[in-house]
Amino acid sequence: MALTKILGLETEYGIHLADPESNPTSGSSLLINAYVAHLAGRIEWDFLDEHPGHDARGFDREGVGPLVERHLVNTVLTNGARYYVDHAHPEYSTPECTTVLELLAADRAGELVLERSMAAAKQMLGAGQEIVVYKNNSDGKGNSYGCHENYLVDRTVPFKEIAQQFTAHLVTRQIFTGAGKVGCEEEFSGRAGFEITQRADFFEEEIGLETTMNRPIINTRDEPHAEAGQYRRLHVITGDANLSEVATLLKVGSSSLVLSMIEDGYFNDTDLYLREPVRAMHSVSHDLSLRMPLELRSGRQLSALQLQGEIYLAACAYRDREGLASLGDPAVGELILSQWERILTALESDPSSLRTTLDWVAKYEIMQAYCERHGCGMDDPRVAAMDLQYHDLRPERSLFRRLGMETLLDEATVLAAVTDPPRTTRAYFRGECLKRYPRQVISANWDSIVVDLGEEPLRRIPMMDPLRGTAAHVANLLDECATVNELVDRLGG
Repeated sequence: MALTKILGLETEYGIHLADPESNPTSGSSLLINAYVAHLAGRIEWDFLDEHPGHDARGFDREGVGPLVERHLVNTVLTNGARYYVDHAHPEYSTPECTTVLELLAADRAGELVLERSMAAAKQMLGAGQEIVVYKNNSDGKGNSYGCHENYLVDRTVPFKEIAQQFTAHLVTRQIFTGAGKVGCEEEFSGRAGFEITQRADFFEEEIGLETTMNRPIINTRDEPHAEAGQYRRLHVITGDANLSEVATLLKVGSSSLVLSMIEDGYFNDTDLYLREPVRAMHSVSHDLSLRMPLELRSGRQLSALQLQGEIYLAACAYRDREGLASLGDPAVGELILSQWERILTALESDPSSLRTTLDWVAKYEIMQAYCERHGCGMDDPRVAAMDLQYHDLRPERSLFRRLGMETLLDEATVLAAVTDPPRTTRAYFRGECLKRYPRQVISANWDSIVVDLGEEPLRRIPMMDPLRGTAAHVANLLDECATVNELVDRLGG
């Protein structure tokens, strides 16, 4: 039986500084420090159990990609999220969630955190200076930064099976997860002026450990941040950073469902294996018709839309046989399936009907209309400026906010998620401890917090099970403990 999916998103935001000579790393630090300065207590991130060189194929490598610079700001928020500088970008990592709607609220909360960070930084800078943040994945100069997804899956399922059976979904889901992009990387510059995704062109390998070079479709980093004998954290690096709530729902929701199907052996008898996944990754992103055939190992040829249709039908059959309990809330699972069907149907008949639903369609429609109105092409610098403005998180400048895009959450839910942790995972315990005992919590990470009881040594409270420490599990206990000393005593020392 598939495990309950524990979900998370890590978003690296684009940053623009008023002074082109400024250092983006120090700018990102200033941005985050401006935000955390007004918090009751700043809790540092604990780097214990950070092992980016652990590989799911059974070996360790040192020096894999640039590591996080530990002297830079790296903090934990009361909603259970991590907020820090990563590779010269501000990064917001959501708390752990058990439903996609919970995760969507946490992701939207991250946008508000960055919006408030910009406002706080502007007050600290001189007149006319500001730091601008974009929720996108490409700087237009050949550099890409990620929006990574995390899914806890059953450790007993062989990694090779996950890699083989998940790849076709990651390649073809671009048709609804893409954020859209004007201009292509140099290798593809003659193929299209607009493509569906911002990330696809940067992928060069089918499988591997890297995240910043030779990027693989299946990433093998093996850091579960949980009980390693039970869980594997699948670190997915192929997705775009979406502003569309529907796109985020489908990106994470469909992938959670497919992984549940893999855990339960539901793909063992299918032939949904691409012959050339990397080439297909690029082709799908450049195929605005959604009709280009992709060759499978079996010899069949299916478009990305057709392949997604087969995966969707398999997901419905899985729902009928196994149910949707692994998605945290079966009602949310039904929402995922209904949205999946609606989007695939619309992409088949009239993609433009999704102009207020999917990021890439919304962006393409307004840019195409602009080009027709002004008699220019997608290579016009004004169109590139529109592309960037779509992702601008400043409310008064955001093109996305002017389009009346479809939403799934009310603003009260998003506002609450800025300060309150999800109630269904250990993030509740982490976030509530930070709220209640800010002067006694010294540091925290995903699977433990370190507290000061007023005497040596500091105490570490482990949280290896992501489904313990929930509101149902510890809310009453926390209410009964006025100090962290009482809490540690009640937990058994």
